[in-house]
Amino acid sequence: MTIVTGSFLLFLTQPMIGRMALPRLGGAPAVWNSAMLVYQALLLGGYAYAHGIARLPPRRQAGLHLALFGAAALWLPIGLSSALPPANFAPALWVPWFLIASIGPLFFIISAQAPLMQRWYALETSRGDPYPLYAASNLGSFAGLISYPLIVEPLLSLEQQSRLWTAGFILLLALVIGCAVTVPRHAAIANVGERSPSPSGRRVLHWIALAAVPSGLMLSTTTHLTTDIVAMPLLWALPLGLYLLSFSVAFAARRGPADLVSAVAPFVILGAGAFAFASGTQRPIFAATLGLGLLFVVAVTLHAQMYRLRPDVDRLTGFYLAMSLGGVVGGVFCALAAPILLDWAYEHPLLIVAAALLIPAQSYISAVDRLWSDPVWGGRLTMSLPLLALLLSLAGIDGFGLPDAVAYGASGIIALLALLSLGRRWVFAACLAALMLSYGGWNTLRLTVSDVRTRSYFGVYTVGSVEDGNATMLTHGTTLHGIQSRIPGAELAPTTYYVPGSGVAHVLSVAPELFGADADIGIVGLGTGTLACYAEPGQRWRFFEIDPAVVRIATESGYFTYVENCAPQADIVLGDARLTLEGLEPGTLDILAVDAFSSDSVPIHLLTREAFQVYARALQPRGILLVHISNRYLDLEPVLAAAARRGGWKAALLDYRPEDDAKDYATASVWVAMAKDPEVLGRMMVSSGSNGRWRDLESQRGFAGWSDDYASILPLIEGWTE
Repeated sequence: MTIVTGSFLLFLTQPMIGRMALPRLGGAPAVWNSAMLVYQALLLGGYAYAHGIARLPPRRQAGLHLALFGAAALWLPIGLSSALPPANFAPALWVPWFLIASIGPLFFIISAQAPLMQRWYALETSRGDPYPLYAASNLGSFAGLISYPLIVEPLLSLEQQSRLWTAGFILLLALVIGCAVTVPRHAAIANVGERSPSPSGRRVLHWIALAAVPSGLMLSTTTHLTTDIVAMPLLWALPLGLYLLSFSVAFAARRGPADLVSAVAPFVILGAGAFAFASGTQRPIFAATLGLGLLFVVAVTLHAQMYRLRPDVDRLTGFYLAMSLGGVVGGVFCALAAPILLDWAYEHPLLIVAAALLIPAQSYISAVDRLWSDPVWGGRLTMSLPLLALLLSLAGIDGFGLPDAVAYGASGIIALLALLSLGRRWVFAACLAALMLSYGGWNTLRLTVSDVRTRSYFGVYTVGSVEDGNATMLTHGTTLHGIQSRIPGAELAPTTYYVPGSGVAHVLSVAPELFGADADIGIVGLGTGTLACYAEPGQRWRFFEIDPAVVRIATESGYFTYVENCAPQADIVLGDARLTLEGLEPGTLDILAVDAFSSDSVPIHLLTREAFQVYARALQPRGILLVHISNRYLDLEPVLAAAARRGGWKAALLDYRPEDDAKDYATASVWVAMAKDPEVLGRMMVSSGSNGRWRDLESQRGFAGWSDDYASILPLIEGWTE
């Protein structure tokens, strides 16, 4: 009970504190990467603490732990420090300090529960193997993770969540006291005799590697799914949930399920890993299922191998310390190193190949095994199979113009070579890498060499051509971010979500009539800079953009010239839009267009009640707010309707659907126009000739909108039934 309760609270803390910090720190991925490293570092610190005090007499361990529990209680109720980020703060430095000051002692002391309680459990000769208790720990972690988006966040405000968590901490303290009372005064004789031999440095490194690959693969799978397959909200929770469940299977007392998963692991890695470079946008459910299944099988297999290599009980805490260190290594590689060093999510296939090297070597056909054991043939196969597989993979390069049947046939032969090499780790891993290259790998590498792709903490941006070859487009993962025509005379024509028929176009086109020739216009989200071509002489334009990579693509790359040719005088303000808008003088803007929702991962903190108060403050009293709410998975109209009702806004929606034969690269878009003065919206509709195209917003029964204290996306998911 103590282990489960502690793990539940630990994984309830992470998303809860993230939601609390969102309005204060903004939604920059750099912020959340820093936060994840803080969590992993605190977890590592908790495991190191449990390892350190394990050398003390049992009752002294209990007394020290209870004393530190009492000291951590001084940070209750759980919440954020009152400190505010300084101007131009560096998230990588300030955010870790801020989170440690806010929750550090609480997170640290709870993170020690799993290894320390197992150690106490093992101090009595009457107890059994404590390692299966780690399975219980991860069931608690999984319950905490899943309950937050499904139960806690939809039902409770942040203040109520804080009170619930505080009550859970008090319950945990009572359970720890109960465990401390049962700790024997002296360790049992079986545990205080001659200690088992220390694990070798090689064994410790092996533990770290076995823990690092699943940890990194969990993060890389999340990146792969949400950028190259489907950017669906809540999808991030599935890889982490499967990762936690893998421990429950791998460390269970009954070894049947873990052994079965380990037996099929090479085949799953070969079959699902082959598509690591392939885009899954055509069959997203199938691709997502493959990726998640691969993650679960790899995690169970490698964690089960850790369980098989576990030390004696007296070395238990050191074993978990190495495991935690491996988790940090995998997290640092994927969260910090890969976005800096790699321009695409190459960490995903690299980790799959690493998994192929780490899984237990198994031979399935005795005749093949004898062939590999032969001194002559074994050496020849070791040299020739990887080379042959690499040569065959070249058939997958699009530029060669080979028929699909030839490319698929070559991939099939590579797969057979990989099956032939089962039981030979390095050869199997090399054949797997060749198979990945044959299924889109070479084409992905070609984009890296051609310098048309950029990666930042915010994702992978790719510049390419549309199908007819007459326009350049920018995509962010699977989401279109803008198109610019290359047809002479049409280079500066607005396209995609911003064509003349769209809601934003109707408002911007009549800005001089509504606000004069010197209108002050703000745009949240730069993209390719398409909206700049609605700028008129004398107007002041400001773009608020969070990602420096997008600014470089729109203004310096040469691929897109909207800003350069239409609004070269525009100011580009870097940073989270909500934080930068708060720095404007009140009443500065006449029009503010919030276009941060082209991707399907919604920045919730830009749609809360408090965010609309920031927008109202930045706008002059008769100003117009435009919000782009196009989304493949969420119906955001009720959010805007609730915000308008509570904030005293008059709001109208225009759902633009281009004609089937549109030739201006138009895409469907949904824009909402809002104003404190209803007369302004009426004038806009009449002046732009769009009076009959706007409609009132529809509210959702029982939905009160979002605030910094309460926000849930579950009621808004398309097709969701309560």
